[in-house]
Amino acid sequence: MEHATEVKTDDIKRVDLDDVLRDELGQFGPFQLRYLMLVSIPIIMSAFMSEYVFSAAAIPHRCRVPECGEDSRLVQFDPDWLTNAMPESSSASSCVRYRPRNIDVNVTLDYCPADLFDSSVTVECDSYVYARDNSIVYDFDLGCQEFLRVLPGTLSSVGTLLVLPVIGYISDKFGRRVALISSVFNLALIGLIRAFSVNYIMYVALQILQTTLGAGTFSSAYVFAAELVGPKWRVVASATASAMFSVGQAILGGVAWGIQPWRYMIMALHIPCFLIISYYWILSESIRWLLSKQKFEKAKAALENIARVNKTHISEKSMRGLLLPPVVTAESTKENEDNLFNKILKSKILLRRVCTTPVWWITTTFVYYGLSINSTSLSDTIYLNYILTVAIEIPGFYTAVFILDRIGRKPTLSAGFFFSAACNIAFVFIPSDLSVVRLVVYLAGKFGISLVFTSLYLYTSELYPTEFRHTLLAFSSMIGRIGSITAPLTPVLMDYWHGIPSMLFGGMAILSGLLVLTQPETLGTKMPDTLADAEAIGRDK
Repeated sequence: MEHATEVKTDDIKRVDLDDVLRDELGQFGPFQLRYLMLVSIPIIMSAFMSEYVFSAAAIPHRCRVPECGEDSRLVQFDPDWLTNAMPESSSASSCVRYRPRNIDVNVTLDYCPADLFDSSVTVECDSYVYARDNSIVYDFDLGCQEFLRVLPGTLSSVGTLLVLPVIGYISDKFGRRVALISSVFNLALIGLIRAFSVNYIMYVALQILQTTLGAGTFSSAYVFAAELVGPKWRVVASATASAMFSVGQAILGGVAWGIQPWRYMIMALHIPCFLIISYYWILSESIRWLLSKQKFEKAKAALENIARVNKTHISEKSMRGLLLPPVVTAESTKENEDNLFNKILKSKILLRRVCTTPVWWITTTFVYYGLSINSTSLSDTIYLNYILTVAIEIPGFYTAVFILDRIGRKPTLSAGFFFSAACNIAFVFIPSDLSVVRLVVYLAGKFGISLVFTSLYLYTSELYPTEFRHTLLAFSSMIGRIGSITAPLTPVLMDYWHGIPSMLFGGMAILSGLLVLTQPETLGTKMPDTLADAEAIGRDK
């Protein structure tokens, strides 16, 4: 910083990093490509926290019938005599059976007469038989306890809600690299320990602990990717980050399919994550963060490194303009003394954004995860079903690349919400016998919300200044977890009317599509560094 203060500030004009990237260093050169490839790996790994979809998967179960010689949880699931012992309509995943009579009859696992039971009276199960054993439902004997089975998914979203403001603070205070490496390390360590859970309490406790300490991986890596590329390539970086998360989900589905014992599956997913520790020496810190924290010596070295790798040149004038410390005035000193909460209250523009963006996030996570959870009819194999639902997201992400820089952020985001809403509402009224049409419309709705997902990260990032970007992005994402927490509850609503979940998805998407129209367009604008820059968006053409 000393060399910067020695320069006559009257002869130096502050310059913006976006201008330097565009005019001198290159908006997306070999350095940025290598950078994006490196951060793509932890983004892929961040999807592994969703492994509870398989480790806590529902499996068919029924009452165990000791009177018929069943003394294990893994005997033949549907023997010929099964309807003698329990109602036929609920013979799979049943929680009741007929009351046994006190009759001395010779029975075997292959022969169990109806006379042994009183078919006029049913009693609740006291033990269970399972169709397969690759789930905590079998290991921890959770038959007919659906709430306990889905609880890991809900706790995962709760943990993500808890971590985001913390990781946002760490990222903005100590750097993007520290936030990223610590998140992946926690994800790997706690995930590996969870593979050795000896009971249900240990499993769910480690589930929420893992997400609370490791769920900041995606947001940390995303901010890394978005802050280094120039404006022209920001959409590509955003879409690639989102697509890599889908690739991670597809890898998760493939690993779960190929490695059936759920404990081994968890180990196979998390052990490679420890390699990210090497990023402390491989990955350089975000230039924008270094400049915002006035770490000018490190920023200068990083800028020179970018120029060397990209085979470009940064002029001395631009370098000095970037490294120029802000002018200290009484007004700026007072602003620095204000905390973020006070700044939000004093700025009507920022306050309106802080109240609006979380609604978009609630809707997006609610519809995104809700469609995944309610898609069990897409195939007979839960692994293939999962891979199909995440694969359709990738075209949605890259569609954003082609239209965000052509028609703008607002039209793309609003149209994505409205399109997904139309598909979800239409899905309700398509007859069940038109299975192909239902499938196409359902996947189209997922496509629309996937387009929104990648656009949402970019648009939210561009609305907030560098000094608070990760914190406010994390805040929006944190509140958005309300959607992913409530999404697992939507299948239960189908007991009242089959169309309730889809109508909820459609209604929320329409609301958010309208709210998008209240914010300014950020197409072609520089990524704001200060609060004043953020407030100026939309004012100057």
